[in-house]
Amino acid sequence: MADTTTASSTRPSGSASNGRRSPGRAGGPPFRKPRWPKAYAFALVTGALFLVSWIGQFVFQATVESNEASQHGQSFAWAEFLPQFLASTFENWQSEFLQLIWQAAGLALFYYWGSSQSRESDERIEAKLDALLRERDLDPENP
Repeated sequence: MADTTTASSTRPSGSASNGRRSPGRAGGPPFRKPRWPKAYAFALVTGALFLVSWIGQFVFQATVESNEASQHGQSFAWAEFLPQFLASTFENWQSEFLQLIWQAAGLALFYYWGSSQSRESDERIEAKLDALLRERDLDPENP
């Protein structure tokens, strides 16, 4: 009986006949979505910094409040401290976090939506391309 083995049966699985790997096989697609921690690393670091700063604010404000209460001969009262702590937290949020969130997220949204401030007009882009072509001694009118 004759040997019917062809060249395709000796190729490793996952390789195409032109030498390139197919995207769905062993190697996976060339551009894979990063794993969750890597994809959201900025948000995780920002959240961690927020928690550390908020806990720090809580500890230092509680220490100051406790010291003031003991100087006046009173005991530390959680019922008085918690509203004061929450009020100072919301003051910080209003002045810092919400302003920064709006600047970053709002500008990103407007850029994504394509507001007139975030896009260059087609005429301006064409003028830049024409200038680059002229700079390289190429005629923009005759491609």
